[in-house]
Amino acid sequence: MYYFRWLLGFLHLLVWGSIILVHAIPAPDPVQCNRTICTLSNSYGAWGDRKDCSVKSVVYPTTEEELRSAVAHANKNKLKVKVVSKFSHTIPKLACPSSLGHDSLLISTAKYDSGIEIDSVNLAVTADAGVALRDVIDKVEEAGLSLVAAPYWEGVSVAGMISTGAHGSSWWGKGGAVHDHVIGLSMIVPGNESEGYAKVKQIGAQDQLLNAAKVSLGILGVISKVKLSLERGFKRSITYNFTSDSSIENNFMEHGKKYEFGDITWYPSKHTAVYRYDSRVPMDTPGDGINDFLGFQSNEILISKSVRASEKLFESTKSVNGECTLADTTLWYKKQIGNGLKNNGQIFTGYPVVGRQGKMQTSGSCLYSPKTRIDASCAWDPRIKGLFFYESTAIFTATKFVDFIKDVKKLRDLKPENFCGIDHYNGFLIRYIKASKAYLGQSEDSIVVDFNYYRADEASTPRLNQDVMEEVEQMAFFKYGARPHWAKNRNLAFLKVQSHPRAP
Repeated sequence: MYYFRWLLGFLHLLVWGSIILVHAIPAPDPVQCNRTICTLSNSYGAWGDRKDCSVKSVVYPTTEEELRSAVAHANKNKLKVKVVSKFSHTIPKLACPSSLGHDSLLISTAKYDSGIEIDSVNLAVTADAGVALRDVIDKVEEAGLSLVAAPYWEGVSVAGMISTGAHGSSWWGKGGAVHDHVIGLSMIVPGNESEGYAKVKQIGAQDQLLNAAKVSLGILGVISKVKLSLERGFKRSITYNFTSDSSIENNFMEHGKKYEFGDITWYPSKHTAVYRYDSRVPMDTPGDGINDFLGFQSNEILISKSVRASEKLFESTKSVNGECTLADTTLWYKKQIGNGLKNNGQIFTGYPVVGRQGKMQTSGSCLYSPKTRIDASCAWDPRIKGLFFYESTAIFTATKFVDFIKDVKKLRDLKPENFCGIDHYNGFLIRYIKASKAYLGQSEDSIVVDFNYYRADEASTPRLNQDVMEEVEQMAFFKYGARPHWAKNRNLAFLKVQSHPRAP
């Protein structure tokens, strides 16, 4: 039994990271077509309802005019239309135009992804809708500037990122939500016949429409360009403090106020909280570190499959101890390697890790690789039958979050090991979002909590400790009135969304 546990722990250690650089196979195209119909998938290979999204046809514009023409064609022919990027990381079917498919058009911005214009004088960058976040960041950093806010996962397009409310973590300045750094955009909207059935509308910083358009879930029109504010280049200094969770409900407010980019990762079954001390420092501060988050690194396909097989074994045999072994190993390894921080771009040697903003604010190294590499991938790539999980994200009013923590602790104290299934992914990731003027943003300073957990291959298969995870979700969304992240969650999170301020 000891050897069996050790082997599983070793396999899990390997799947979540290695000091050796591993490149992954490129992510699959989210749109696949045959002779009769096209199918849109997300990066996980399954929507929330596990049903395919079928569309009649897909177009790939390369310019703003081609994008306008696609919208005009849809308007003229009364087609249902939605837009998707080359990433497709939403869990709800935001990009699916129709459940039937016969009267729909999908517009992909995968090839509308080259335009990036830097305005160093006015500290701004304008990018085409399909441009990848990483491309924007690299271009901005080359100009000696920095983009302040970004989501932790860089596999997003600029238009998709702002449309769904993607965010990092900050209560400082304009805050951690990327859309609050938008100072203008171009949107293609339907027009009448004399306007060619579609027109490009310019929306500036002082235009009241901007608050509606920058987080619009794709329902107001098609974003063609996004203009983001910048700052002079700066570095970040990051330290992770692994400590007791005994005072987390008393510390989270002060932590968000003290550290500009701080967050907290809470592992209830381990009674552990990991405080991220993350602040900006001057450009002349020594250090060339990077943030290569462990969960977003490339993994050997064989090992990803082995970990998934272990999870399925634990689920089928109801082995809570097995899940706790994975949780123990995960937390231990994250501590040893700084959760993916690398002091010199290669390995972690100790805290603090200092690096340029563009190398520290987001990550996703498993995205990049030559097509010839076929033995590694992102751990959740649906083609390899690797990790398959739910992702719940609840956004709390800051004053209510303290009671949520206390309730989760009470639930945890009944049987701590029931939370191992959450902790062997990433525990509860606690981040900060500032109040926003965006209609679908947050109306007050808020706390965002993300947690992942096992998803069965078949929808009807019950999960180990499913009742505990659902109790946490119900407390969040129903007892404490948390709002859902627009691009994440199971359908239940949206049941009462109409009761929230600014709901669509």
